[in-house]
Formats: sequence, C-alpha cells, structure tokens
Amino acid sequence: MNNEPVIDRISKNETADLFRRQKEYTYRLAQTTPRERKAKLRRMLEYLNRHAEKIEQATFQDLRKPAPEARISELLTLTTELKYHIKHLDKWMKPQRVSTPLVAIGTDGYIRYEPKGTSLIISPWNYPINLAIKPLIYAVSAGCTAIIKPSEFAPRSADFIREMVRNLFLPEEVSVVEGDREAAECLLELPFDHIYFTGSPNTARKVMAAASKHLSSVSLELGGKSPSIIDQTADLASTARNIAWAKLINSGQSCIAPDYILVHKNVEGPFLEELKKAFQSMYDPKGEGVHRSADYGRIINSHHFDRLKSLYEDALAKGAKTVTGGGSNRDDLYIEPTVLVNIQMSMEMMKEEIFGPLLPVLTFESLELAVKTVNSMEKPLALYMHSRNPENICYVLSHTSSGNALVNEVLLQFQHPEIPFGGIGNSGMGRANGFYGFREFSNPKGIIERKYGTMRFLHPPYNERTARILNWLQRLM
Repeated sequence: MNNEPVIDRISKNETADLFRRQKEYTYRLAQTTPRERKAKLRRMLEYLNRHAEKIEQATFQDLRKPAPEARISELLTLTTELKYHIKHLDKWMKPQRVSTPLVAIGTDGYIRYEPKGTSLIISPWNYPINLAIKPLIYAVSAGCTAIIKPSEFAPRSADFIREMVRNLFLPEEVSVVEGDREAAECLLELPFDHIYFTGSPNTARKVMAAASKHLSSVSLELGGKSPSIIDQTADLASTARNIAWAKLINSGQSCIAPDYILVHKNVEGPFLEELKKAFQSMYDPKGEGVHRSADYGRIINSHHFDRLKSLYEDALAKGAKTVTGGGSNRDDLYIEPTVLVNIQMSMEMMKEEIFGPLLPVLTFESLELAVKTVNSMEKPLALYMHSRNPENICYVLSHTSSGNALVNEVLLQFQHPEIPFGGIGNSGMGRANGFYGFREFSNPKGIIERKYGTMRFLHPPYNERTARILNWLQRLM
C-alpha cells in the first residue's frame, strides 16, 4: 500500500476564489426544486453503481479492503441513503405546518427547511469514500454548495471522489480540495456556513475552534470507547460472532467498532472460546493463518501500526494476558486479531480509542459495576448490550449515555436511514442518516403568517384593560 500524503493541489488564493464562487452560487441552489435535487441524487446513484469496481479497487489499494467488505461498508451504505433521499425529499422540502397556540390565534405557523449555504466536508481515511460522499448527499438534498477535503492517507479513494465530483457537478456547486493538514487549515480559515467533520476528538477541537471564529455551525462525527456488555443470559455463540465481525471489519479501524468487552465473570470462559471460534471460522477456516485471509484488511500506515503495537506492549507490561493473536508484521502493516484479559484501567488502551484489531476483555460481577465502568469514561459513540433479560437491557439503557445503543445487534445504526446516527459529548454532535442528515445541512426557518385579527390590544399605552387581558391569557395558557 502506498499511502503517502497527497500534495496540495491548489493554492490558498485559488481556494479562496473557489469559496467565493460557491458563496455566490448558494442563492441559485437555494431556489432549486425537489425535482432538480433528486435528479442530482439519481446521477450520484447511477455513477456509484456504474463504478462499483473502481470503489473496490481504490479501497483495496488504500486499505487492502476485501471487495465484499468495500461493497458493504462503502457502496451499499451510499446507495441505500441515496434511494431514501430520493423517495422522501419532496416531503422534507414541503413547509411543515405547526399547531397554533392561543397567543397566536389568527395566524398560521409553519417550518420551511432552507439550505444553510456553503458547506465544508472533511472526511477521514478509514471509510474514505463512504464518509466523504454520505455528507455530500445531505448537502445536495438540502441545497448547499460543498467543498470536500478527503483524507490524504487514502489517495486512491481521493482520486475516485475527485473524478466523481468533476463528472457530476459544476465546481461552484461541489469541488474537491486535496492536500495535507495545511490544506485543511487553509479551508478552515474561510467563513463556511456549515462544517461537517469526521475524525478524532483532538482534531475536532481544532475544527470547532476555527468554526467559532465565524460562528459556523458544525457536525462532528467522532468516536470513542464503545463498549459491548454481555450478561449471563446472552446467546454467547451469536454474540461472539457478531462482535468478531464488528471488531474486525476494516481491521478494527471503525469509529463504531466494539472497543472493549464487559462480560459477566460466570460466562467469560465460554464467551472467549466462542470468540476464538468466530475468529477462526471467519478469517482462518483452513488453519493457514489470518495473514493469508483474503477477507482481512491491513492497518492504514506505519504510524498507526506503531501506535497499536505500543498499546499492546504497554498492556502486556502492565499484566495483560493474550488469549489469542498477538502476531504482527510491520512491513505488511498486519496485526493479527488479538484478545487480551487481565485488563487494568491504567493501561493506555483503556484511555484512548483503540481503532484497530486489539480487543481488551474485562469482567464484572454485577451490572451496576459494568455500568459504573462505562460511565467512568467519556460518553461513547455506540453502546452494545447483549442479553435476553429485559430488565438488564432496560437497566443498561437507562443508566448509560451514548450516541446510539444497540441490543443484540452491531453496526446497524450507520445503515439505518430512520435512526439518527451521531455522538454525544466527546463522541460528537449533530446527527446523520436520512432526514436527520438533510436537517443537519438545513436551517429550519419558522414562519408565522397573520390571517386575521390583530395584537393591537397588547400595544402601549398600557392600562387596566391591558392588565385584565394579560391576567386572562395567563390563566388560559
């Protein structure tokens, strides 16, 4: 894999000129009809379907991503989202009537979703096409212009995004600006109306600080330490297989991957055995080693490989034991699926999002202690609860806070267009998927229109009659 950063393609002055042209074009886009916007969405859908193999090739070159995995995690998510927007956009763009309270009698009230205007999409390398194009779907549906800054660490995917945009959009509507961190910083100096960032909390703080200078609204899709809680009643075989798949898709480089396991001590042993079986059946059915599997990807680059290796060695030095895995090859950017026990909260892997195929397993004696462990850390992007006990499920859901929570399921929250996807606190802000993505790039403008009557009875000069009317309103309202 050759993941050297892309050299900045345009100068600072050219970037500023592009932004100015897009700023002027926002007024044209704001007037577009649902029919016009759906035509653009259909062209996007047709382009993605027609170039499915190019998506597979680009993500394989960048991440050694298997073709079926690319279809699932890059293409299928986008085509599902596009079809959903095409189906529902007419309804979303219609003025939404609201009820009229007594104080506003004689008026009609409604909400009109208008585009925020100019938008900046900064996308990451782990799902390089999906996480660049999905926000673009929201921007197009809402009627916004967009500049996309793809990750320089997934250059072949960035090439695909650039060609797709050039084939489908005018530069003043959608453009791609490539480059390294300096290119992103240059873009963040501009007064965008909305910024959609996907990445780490540390970088998000810089994005938010830059946005504050222009009072730009922001959507932050981050990550965090998403737990998987397994009680005594869980179906261990099914749970282990789901967790193995969710953890190892994209070699663990997923913001919603299970970051650590909390399993009841009475079922720890059987669960670990089922987990090892799941790893082998999916990635090493012939016993030749996971490194030979065509279905297992690689770490994005040597920097992230070294970070993961350091987390693993720190855990071993502090008493962790390897249940399975532990092998690696820096030249191949390969890290074997690795499960560790005897985990201490002082270990570095329990202080930051792992973002790789290392899986620490902790045990608990009571659900209250498991919840206490979860709540001792920042609020996660996802929480996974595995149980067949309704009371245990209810307890965990009501005593924890997370962006999304799934029960006896994994990863589905990002594919579900009816569910608002996003984080809370350290795991992000704003929501994606379906209408929630459309709304993220829209201003819900409240409109009140007087049909009859007047509010003159509340105008000065104030007198006893005004006081009687106010007392009457206060009792009724």
